[in-house]
Amino acid sequence: MAIRKIDIEGKKFKIAYDIINPCKEKNIIFLHGWGSNKEIMKVFMDNFKNFRHIYIDMPGFGKSNNDYILTTNDYAKIIDEFLNELNIKKDIIIGHSFGGKVATLLEPDILVLLASAGIVMPKPLNVRIKIKIYKFLKKLGLSNFKKYFISEDAKGMSQNMYETFKNVVNEDFSDVFRSYNGKVLIFGGHEDTAVPPVAIEKQSKLLNSKNIMLNGNHYFFFNSPNQTKAKENRKMIEKKIFKVLDYSK
Repeated sequence: MAIRKIDIEGKKFKIAYDIINPCKEKNIIFLHGWGSNKEIMKVFMDNFKNFRHIYIDMPGFGKSNNDYILTTNDYAKIIDEFLNELNIKKDIIIGHSFGGKVATLLEPDILVLLASAGIVMPKPLNVRIKIKIYKFLKKLGLSNFKKYFISEDAKGMSQNMYETFKNVVNEDFSDVFRSYNGKVLIFGGHEDTAVPPVAIEKQSKLLNSKNIMLNGNHYFFFNSPNQTKAKENRKMIEKKIFKVLDYSK
């Protein structure tokens, strides 16, 4: 693992990263989802052997620090500066969930979305009820009950990361997807409840590209529905990318 110090717009970050196959010419950059880190994305280490892999812990996750309240645009600026300083061309970026939004803003030559966030879906009834109850308690000055209502994705976070989470969790990326003109591959999981198939279908229409649905949940490339199937899914992702590149191993 290596650390790169980044100073952008008066904010300082230490970005943790790994580079695999450093002598290869073409790059594949991997961006993890919210609450995750580069180690999850490293399941792709056995794929794309003719490419240089760049695995990054985004600020506030893994070994990368964050002392600020950020937006998705901030994350894209930070990662863009990081890549520029290391002279890494954005040939292919694979983004999972929240990382998919950051990847889209970075406008790589080939964008690969794995269960990407960015389509706002109606909240389930139980979630809407919890939000109303919490807002009512907050008006009564009982905000110390927040821990009982906070999202699982936000538990255990520092205050600045919690505020960052609130900035990014319900972003509508429809216009961003609609305006993207590069090559794109869209993958979703049939059993994904975080980014359900209907959200993947909406992404496809906005990006004017077909989607590829794979067996599994939000982590269909990692361990869902099991390790064997996840490995097959990674092979499928690799195959589809090679097809776009008109590349054969």
